[in-house]
Amino acid sequence: MSVIGEFDLIARWFTRPARRAALGVGDDCALLNLAPGMQLATSSDMLVEGRHFLSTVAPQRLGHKALAVNLSDLAACGAQPLAFTLALALPRIDEAFLEGFSRGLLALADAHGCELVGGDTTQGPLNLCITVFGEVPPGQALLRSGAREGDEIWVSGTLGDARLALEVFRGSVALAGDGFEQVRAAMELPTPRVALGTALRGIATSTIDVSDGLLGDLGHILKRSNAGATLQVDALPRSAVLAAQPLALQRNCTLAGGDDYELVFTAPPSQAAAVRAAAQGAGVAATRIGRIEPAAHGLRLVDGDGAAVDQRFAAFDHFKS
Repeated sequence: MSVIGEFDLIARWFTRPARRAALGVGDDCALLNLAPGMQLATSSDMLVEGRHFLSTVAPQRLGHKALAVNLSDLAACGAQPLAFTLALALPRIDEAFLEGFSRGLLALADAHGCELVGGDTTQGPLNLCITVFGEVPPGQALLRSGAREGDEIWVSGTLGDARLALEVFRGSVALAGDGFEQVRAAMELPTPRVALGTALRGIATSTIDVSDGLLGDLGHILKRSNAGATLQVDALPRSAVLAAQPLALQRNCTLAGGDDYELVFTAPPSQAAAVRAAAQGAGVAATRIGRIEPAAHGLRLVDGDGAAVDQRFAAFDHFKS
């Protein structure tokens, strides 16, 4: 039986003809062509087994998620995907794993016109690191720093299903059948909101993707924008599966769950119709969940009656969680 080496691995599962890139996999550097007048947007994310994903996840789903979380960063910037690199550490060469992983990875890449142009492979604990590149017109990138007093706070899609799935895996919640498969898919097959991100250029005043939990990620917007906010906790969009759970669990999943990869963004009230049109065009729901306040107000959580919510929540932190 022949032994597959590093370069055979790359050639078999990750080398494709260059399409948009001037030079792709196989040289010391890749070369990317940008449209005239465009800026390059780039972001990196690492997924570590046992920290970001379970060892039981299907390889095809892991390939999808590895790229999806990076495309979500481009979406939050309002950038159109161009290309990406993959750094992959493997305990050993597992052909079944690589076939499934590359299939999921490249299917999502093809769906967004984002080609693999290089990277690295090595032996070690399973670790995936992707750097993604996109383009955005100068001055139109969505940032965290533009929220202003009076802006409305919006979020795409629904929140909390990925955290609910994690609680099922941990054994703290009992859920089976179609309900479990739905929340598991939310955890393992997130949808990067690229179309919405590009549609929000010129509409949203600030944007971030929800990766570490709504409260923590909204907090980044408030810090960079020197602002406070009032958040309507019971207005947060959730699936019917999550809505069937106890209220305290619902709130914890939607506010502090993480792994949602939806966009939370702000926009002036005058742009509400434009927000809804952008969301409709992108094929995703957008829900108004709060309002930007003066920084001195901090972040206030209120229920459907406007009463303060005193339940405590903690966003995900790699070195505290």
